[in-house]
Amino acid sequence: MTGTSSAPPGWYPDPDGTPGMVRWWNGAGWSDVTTPVGPGVAVQAPPAQPAVPPPAQPTAALEAPAQTPPPDPGRPPRRTGWVVGLSVLGLVLVVLIGLLVGRPSGPDDDAGPAALPPPSESAFPPGTIRIVDEAAGIAYPYLGQGWLEYDLRDVPETTSVAGQYLVTQEITPDGGPFIAQCTSGPLSPMFTQAGAGSLQPTLAQVADSVRLNHYPLPNEQEVVRDEPRTVDGAPAHLLEFDLTWDAQGYEATGERAALLLVDVGRSAPALLYLSIPNTHAELYGVIDRVVDGVEVL
Repeated sequence: MTGTSSAPPGWYPDPDGTPGMVRWWNGAGWSDVTTPVGPGVAVQAPPAQPAVPPPAQPTAALEAPAQTPPPDPGRPPRRTGWVVGLSVLGLVLVVLIGLLVGRPSGPDDDAGPAALPPPSESAFPPGTIRIVDEAAGIAYPYLGQGWLEYDLRDVPETTSVAGQYLVTQEITPDGGPFIAQCTSGPLSPMFTQAGAGSLQPTLAQVADSVRLNHYPLPNEQEVVRDEPRTVDGAPAHLLEFDLTWDAQGYEATGERAALLLVDVGRSAPALLYLSIPNTHAELYGVIDRVVDGVEVL
């Protein structure tokens, strides 16, 4: 994979050939994340393929080595198998080195705080298109290759957690990964509730909790949307905001987050939480796709 192509950044049909999927091209290389074609994803039309020259005669190989044609200057290069293989090999080496460095060198070296358990990186079964959260009473779209089934820590905002996540930074100053997240659960009873009319003030409490528990401090909030909605016939409220911070050790300097609270007719409303670090701003469009695709069970 090279950076010699001058194709503009954008979503392009997956060069690996996965039907119905697109992959982000940043102008110099391909993202590891694909996403299904849908609302919020503007797909760039691939330029026409250049004419393929006829195969060389067998005697030509004896005279001189074949020259690799330069990439089409208007088309992102293909993700070739050897590049993907080298990427996987590099990831394995990084993990092995991390394990060796992290091992205690003596009996007294393990007296420090225990390391956070690594995520199991559970993939969804082939053919998954929706995530069904029976506990919360909602279902919403699965975002595709690269998104893993949520198996990290419980969160204080909900009594259980279901959903998906994408690792955007392997190690942060607190010892764990930084992630993009799309999770759900029944709202925790710690938040004041008084029926459908209280969805907005309740959601404001949840946003304060999210900022305190899941992001570097201090952080600044700028509201993007704060509006009532109807989700599959049920009353709901959406609060979307940008957070910014200045903290060493974090690749992201901010994040876009969205909280959707849905009155599903149960004792606790369903909370849907989406967050995308600004290192992966090309994925901001998945927020609308998920929010617009929520169904009440």
